[in-house]
Amino acid sequence: MHFYTKNVHFPNKENAHEVSKTKPIYQTSAFSFTDFDDMENYFDGDKAYLYTRMGNPNSDDLGKGVAELEGAEMGVASAAGLSAILAGVLAVAKTGDHILATQDLYGGTWSMFSNDLKDFGIEVSFIDMEDRGAIESAIKENTVMLYSESITNPLLRVEDIEGLAKIASANKLYLMIDNTFATPYLIRPHEVGADIVAHSATKYIGGHSDVTAGVVSGSKELMTKAKGKVSMLGSNIGPFDAWLSVRGLKTLSVRMAKQCENAEALAKALNSQPGIAKVYYPKAASQTGNGAVVTIELEEDVDIMEFSKNLGWIKVVPTLAGLETSVTYPVATSHRPLPEETREKLGVTKQMIRISVGIEDERDIIDTFSEALVRTKAPSL
Repeated sequence: MHFYTKNVHFPNKENAHEVSKTKPIYQTSAFSFTDFDDMENYFDGDKAYLYTRMGNPNSDDLGKGVAELEGAEMGVASAAGLSAILAGVLAVAKTGDHILATQDLYGGTWSMFSNDLKDFGIEVSFIDMEDRGAIESAIKENTVMLYSESITNPLLRVEDIEGLAKIASANKLYLMIDNTFATPYLIRPHEVGADIVAHSATKYIGGHSDVTAGVVSGSKELMTKAKGKVSMLGSNIGPFDAWLSVRGLKTLSVRMAKQCENAEALAKALNSQPGIAKVYYPKAASQTGNGAVVTIELEEDVDIMEFSKNLGWIKVVPTLAGLETSVTYPVATSHRPLPEETREKLGVTKQMIRISVGIEDERDIIDTFSEALVRTKAPSL
């Protein structure tokens, strides 16, 4: 099936006795058995479910749905994007191992890699993933993984995943990619060599800003390990959140098509707006679009706090995605954990705003940002 069809029709029918057009919500903490012998069948592999922390039809549907679109053997759902990332990392890395990660990471991932993985005895080095020589030089005997994002947050650099996959393969390393910003609608990292792909399904997978969720996908061998980590760390997703995420996932194609179209129009319009020093928007990210996020840097004489008050119906939030256009302030939210000198080195400035473009009429989005710039008190305007 083609992507749009596959996006709607998952998973395939499995049980002939199921008559509901949509998957029911299995809102239960545990599953019942006829007797103790029947319960033992779970441990023998003849029964699928025992206790929701260890698996549930709704969480399995979410994992299967994302894995199907990503082109992976298996997917595992979890309670949030960071728990999905952690499960993917721990499926590969252990105490004494080393990971090389791109320096332009989402702040939450940066914080987890800098602090929490250290408690597991896992070392992480941050490098410029565009510098192939730097990558090769930084690989150690105990390096097990290269880690990056398909479209980086918030500077929107499009990663050369295929190039990283070649380096990883040549050095017998795993390659893990956070595909949250791109989604499989734009980029499918497994198809060009990534071993593990993670999503904050809270964002475009769920798509409606009403759930927190994560998904990690890969080979059956690696994802079986990841599922074990999700279960034993208690980071499983609840049945209702999983059901909501699956419902959202089925409209991913139509949402992303409109949001990418709107984002491209907004980026083009803002490039010629007075008061804006720079517009960040991916070029040639994929044949189906360049993403739904636009990052702008306001000129120094534009009061960014005043600008945020002049955005009218556009929501100010600490996150991204969802159907409505919204903005966030990276230095105070997504990249707050990074030291100021690190942010400055990366180019994440105090005049930077990340725009998550929604499905509204593009003319209204463009007009609202233009009017906000005009209303903001700035000498250059």
